[in-house]
Amino acid sequence: MQLVLDLFEAPQSQAAPPLPTSRPLQGPHQPAEPLAHVLPKAQFTHPRATRRILLGATDVAYAFRRGKRRTIGMAVGPDGLEVSAPTWVTVGEVESALRQKADWISRKLIEMGERHAQMGAQRIVWCDGVVVPYLGGELQAVLDSSSALKKNSAQFESAQDGLAPHTLRLGLPLHATPEQIRDAVQAWLMRQAKTLFTERLHHFAPLLNVQWQRLSLSSAATRWGSASSSGAIRLNWRLVHHKLDVIDYVVAHELSHLRVMDHSPRFWDTVKTVMPDYAERRRVLKNEPLPPWN
Repeated sequence: MQLVLDLFEAPQSQAAPPLPTSRPLQGPHQPAEPLAHVLPKAQFTHPRATRRILLGATDVAYAFRRGKRRTIGMAVGPDGLEVSAPTWVTVGEVESALRQKADWISRKLIEMGERHAQMGAQRIVWCDGVVVPYLGGELQAVLDSSSALKKNSAQFESAQDGLAPHTLRLGLPLHATPEQIRDAVQAWLMRQAKTLFTERLHHFAPLLNVQWQRLSLSSAATRWGSASSSGAIRLNWRLVHHKLDVIDYVVAHELSHLRVMDHSPRFWDTVKTVMPDYAERRRVLKNEPLPPWN
């Protein structure tokens, strides 16, 4: 995931008008102190950092690059702050822009750090009895080397009461390695994903009056799906961790691109024709991170 903010700079020939002077505010009307100044001392270092800046009490080492662009861009991702700027912008102007957005940068760095820690705590430990998310519920993988289950096969058993996890029996020995367990669970989930995604594409395509040609599964780290004008659809197999209504949002989103190949208002109006509550489903997709898969 990446949070992006672009700053549109005024042409260099236009000087910013001076701010009007006024008497300092007193008492409860006094403006709040900038977030970057009141936070405890913190340090954030991007692994490819080339420059460093102090934003209040926050020491930020950021990755900096120049390119053919018209604006100064700032992005806070899992690795930290990345800044890109046009070739004609001076380093001083870049640092001035960073200081102007110090609160935004500090807040996003903290949020990203908390999100990273949360995902680390959810890291899957691949062993007998491991539980993974499945269609909004839970799926427990159980090693079963009995003769009743074919070697390297998988057998799904639905939970009877709706509360306990579903069971996935794996035809693996009890001494199976974590990698063997992970690969067996992933293979089964990918098969379910292909079947389910195909079914949902067939459901929504006629409603949107589009035709898709080919479905492929993706393992992208930051993208849930994509669509090409040729009708090829790519969907991330890990969508099967989410509830069906969230999966349906991604399916409808990508199929809508076969009518509108951008994210203009017309595109979102197209999605809305088959999914009036798409914004809420999209919010769930963004706000419920999945555990790292390794």
